[in-house]
Amino acid sequence: MSTSTNADLGLPTLRSGTELVPAVEEGTTQTAKEFSSDQEVRWCPGCGDYAVLKAVQSFLPDLGLRRENIVFVSGIGCSSRFPYYLDTFGMHSIHGRAPSIATGLATAREDLSVWVVTGDGDALSIGGNHLIHALRRNVNMTILLFNNRIYGLTKGQYSPTSEVGKITKSTPVGSVDHPFNPISLALGAEGTFVARTIDSDRKHLTAVLAAAAAHRGTSLVEIYQNCPIFNDGAFDAIKGPEAADHLLRLEPGVEVTVNGRTWAHDPTAVDPGDQFAISRLGETAGPLGHGGPIPIGIFRQVERPTYDDLARGQVAHAQAGVSGSPDDRLTALLRAGDTWNVG
Repeated sequence: MSTSTNADLGLPTLRSGTELVPAVEEGTTQTAKEFSSDQEVRWCPGCGDYAVLKAVQSFLPDLGLRRENIVFVSGIGCSSRFPYYLDTFGMHSIHGRAPSIATGLATAREDLSVWVVTGDGDALSIGGNHLIHALRRNVNMTILLFNNRIYGLTKGQYSPTSEVGKITKSTPVGSVDHPFNPISLALGAEGTFVARTIDSDRKHLTAVLAAAAAHRGTSLVEIYQNCPIFNDGAFDAIKGPEAADHLLRLEPGVEVTVNGRTWAHDPTAVDPGDQFAISRLGETAGPLGHGGPIPIGIFRQVERPTYDDLARGQVAHAQAGVSGSPDDRLTALLRAGDTWNVG
């Protein structure tokens, strides 16, 4: 299986990573405090969102980018309060539509580092189509998907990632829905960067965020996040003293065994078949109601042309193909093909 690049398509080749986004002046040092707003953080005591927020605030200075060139877009849910607590540009948007709004931003403004903050309900229920199309298009954005396996903001209904048999306010005798596996979904949509981490593992969370931010294209990071009010302890088995026995930490070359077959993990493999097989570990019985170890880390990290780069490349290619001044080129484009004079 081969992939095309901008150059292969006759379009301008753009740089990778965050190099397109204006950096802070050389010698300037930024701190987590500069990325923290003056708004009171209003989540329930013990919510895993606090840990993720602190990790993001501490990580953002490492990007070396100006705050005005970073934007966070959220949908609806507890996690979607994120933009209020960061001193960057941000937008608390509508239910499930954050990836669509972020697509417009990334396409119109290549000088922005665009982030989406969403939850398992926001992203995988009403926002399901918006999420998969952002992934398949490979738009330049980083999506943080907080997964607490419950609807928290609306007070404890089962979500698209709740396990079968989950007893909640909306399923008093147990859910009969089969849950989504967000990693499998992202890989099936041909996501170019797909990863999973845990709210309480600061070192691992920060490392995954750094890799996701550096990726050119859509990065999806699923974050297991505890809801102490409506689904407390959902991930205790992979957080406690015996967590190491229940986790598979994905690194390039680490041996993985699925259904009796063993191979070395390669997140850069273009064919996502083996990566998808790893994502299915833990689907029957085990520490989280699943079988086998729970994989965390980077499942997939490949290069593919991005939607917004290609769209801008088409515009630049069309402009370069018409001679004359900018005004003449615009006139020629408007009058190309069949035209009529009216009046």
